[in-house]
Amino acid sequence: MSSSAPTLAPETARHGAAIVAAAYEDYRARLRALITAARTHFEARDWAASQRDSALRLDVYNAAVDRGLGSLHALLGPAMSERPTWAALRAAYEPLVASFADPELAETFFNSFTRRMFHTIGVDPGMEFVSPVAETRAPKPDGDPTVRFPAQAGLARALHDALAHFAFEAGYEDAAGDVERMATVIGAGLDGRAPGELQLARAVFYRGKGAYLVGLVHTRSGPMPLLVALTHPPGGIVVDAVLTTTDEVSIVFSFARSYFFVDAEPARDLVVFLRAIMPRKARAELYNALGFDKHGKSELYRSLLRHLDTSDDRFVVARGQRGMVMAVFTLPGFDVVFKVIRDRFEYPKTVTHEEVRAKYRMVFRHDRAGRLVDAQEFEHLAFDRARFESGLLDELLTSCSERVALQGDQVVIAHLYTERRLRPLDLYLREAGDAAAREAVIDYGHVLRDLAATNVFPGDMLLKNFGVSRHGRLIFYDYDELCTLTDCRFRELPPFRDEYEEGAAEPSFYVGERDIFPEEFRGFLGLPIELLNVFLAHHRELLSVRFWHRMQQLHESGEVLDIYPYKSTRRLRPTPRRPRDADAAPSA
Repeated sequence: MSSSAPTLAPETARHGAAIVAAAYEDYRARLRALITAARTHFEARDWAASQRDSALRLDVYNAAVDRGLGSLHALLGPAMSERPTWAALRAAYEPLVASFADPELAETFFNSFTRRMFHTIGVDPGMEFVSPVAETRAPKPDGDPTVRFPAQAGLARALHDALAHFAFEAGYEDAAGDVERMATVIGAGLDGRAPGELQLARAVFYRGKGAYLVGLVHTRSGPMPLLVALTHPPGGIVVDAVLTTTDEVSIVFSFARSYFFVDAEPARDLVVFLRAIMPRKARAELYNALGFDKHGKSELYRSLLRHLDTSDDRFVVARGQRGMVMAVFTLPGFDVVFKVIRDRFEYPKTVTHEEVRAKYRMVFRHDRAGRLVDAQEFEHLAFDRARFESGLLDELLTSCSERVALQGDQVVIAHLYTERRLRPLDLYLREAGDAAAREAVIDYGHVLRDLAATNVFPGDMLLKNFGVSRHGRLIFYDYDELCTLTDCRFRELPPFRDEYEEGAAEPSFYVGERDIFPEEFRGFLGLPIELLNVFLAHHRELLSVRFWHRMQQLHESGEVLDIYPYKSTRRLRPTPRRPRDADAAPSA
């Protein structure tokens, strides 16, 4: 680029800015249409359409950026590749979107254009929005994203009014009974405190086969979280569960779950309300949960820069076994890990770099079922060399040299993934008490069931590839061997013909690339005998071919299986179970 590039004419800059603003409004309109459809799918019990739209929603943003870039190219021609052009567009764009309901999301949208055009290392304040206007903007007087139901006439009356407000065309199967059951659970959570009012988000949160009402129960001694989970069996809509703790609500909004369809406008005000319910949940994760993952990524990056500016933290190697595919590091005071693909993979890994990235794209588009960690992809980041522990920097420059380089005193990383930091399961089992270790091993089996219920097989089932969250939930985070369940070939182990075959290091029979022998799973676990017995007592059927064949048949028939983001003990109605070999084992 020439430093003497001509400045864009003001009228042309305004026209170009209007193109970007129109592309943003088109994106939001298409997103609103999908949100409206999510309600329709829930009422019609069209779960296949719900799955389809969940993946389609992820394409809407990039498609809008592509259309906007095409229109800009027609307007600007070669000037489009000049940085002064984008500085002029940014100046003209800011006043255009200042009155939007979500100007900070519109700013992030503009930044997506510049990132497509330039491989900027770090940020360029001259042509990008760095500090969102929302950080200094006062809330609008009419911006309350909630609706309130007084409880002075009794909790039951307030709950009745709430269900009447959140009415569905399909109708409730037993609204009076639901009110009674809800009042019982909420009353137990209040522990004698008198409720003053219910405050619920105006928007219903849709995801998968569920819909959720989210809010607070206010009392004189403080608020209590409230989440009402709705499902739609054949007989009509029912209240399936009521959650009354911050941890339970936080799990529903987990970083290991797919994004909601929710009418979040303005999104910032809804995020503020949700943080009143889940104060430990980062803003970035809440924006992600609402379906604004691009802005969630921006929020995460800004929080990282704030942490670096206000701490002496240094990047260090993350706890756990050394990864064969990824170099993984972290900041001790920042609850995130950073993963960089290595230049070469050690035996027995056979995947390519592109295949690894394809696995991450697959997870991003798939139902994560609360068991697959959400990963954010970043390019062209730069950090001070002094912030890296020397051993880590040596490893990155040696084994990740295609993506990590030194430029003066800066460590420039061309590509990495970020994930929430989890405690590796193999370490956890050595460090936790006996009861916690038993619970973790039981939940390990539930991870496999939940993933199978969404047509996912983890591939590499070693304990080191699973992490434990602060809520004690197990989550899978190593994706290089992950695949769809229906692409696997589950086989029985052939009987050994003699003692020599039984003791041989290599099998005496043909094993295809996608062949899996469930009987061998117990050997992968590496569990001490007492914990292995706990696993077998709860999940022995996972070592049978029959279980996996049955799950494949269900997916091939098009059935969408139930997975609940809360414990089965929280469900208000007893439900018939599937046969053990087909039970998807819904769990929190």
